[in-house]
Amino acid sequence: MKSSDDIQHLQLLSIFHFVVAGILGVFSLFPIIHIIVGIAMVTGAFDDAVNGTPPPEFLGWVFILIPGTFMLCGFTIAICVAIAGQRLKTKRSYVYCLIIAGIECIFMPIGTVLGAFTIIVLMRPTVKELFGVDQ
Repeated sequence: MKSSDDIQHLQLLSIFHFVVAGILGVFSLFPIIHIIVGIAMVTGAFDDAVNGTPPPEFLGWVFILIPGTFMLCGFTIAICVAIAGQRLKTKRSYVYCLIIAGIECIFMPIGTVLGAFTIIVLMRPTVKELFGVDQ
C-alpha cells in the first residue's frame, strides 16, 4: 500500500474518532435525569410523595453518585477517543492509539467497527513507519 493511501486512511480514522467521541459524550449525558431526581430527593422536593413520608436521603445520594460515576467514565472515554483522533491525525503515540482502538471495540456497533478498522490500519508496516515505530 502506498504511503499516500495510509495518510488518507489515518485522516479518515481521525475524523471518525472525533465523531465517535461526540456520540459517546452525548450518550454519557443520559443519566442526567437520575441525578436531577436524586438532587430532588436530597433537597426534600418529594417530601409529600408517598403517604406524607419522604424517601430516605441515602436513596437520593445513590441516585446522584452512581449515575455521576457513569457520566464521569463516559466523558473520560469520550475525551480519550478524541485525543486518539488527534494523535492519529498528527501520527504520534502509536501505542496509545492502538490501546484506545482496542477499548473502542467494547462500544458496539460503531465503536467495534472503528476500533477494528483502526487496529487493521495501525498494524500495517507502512503506517508503523509513519508513526516512527520500529518493527
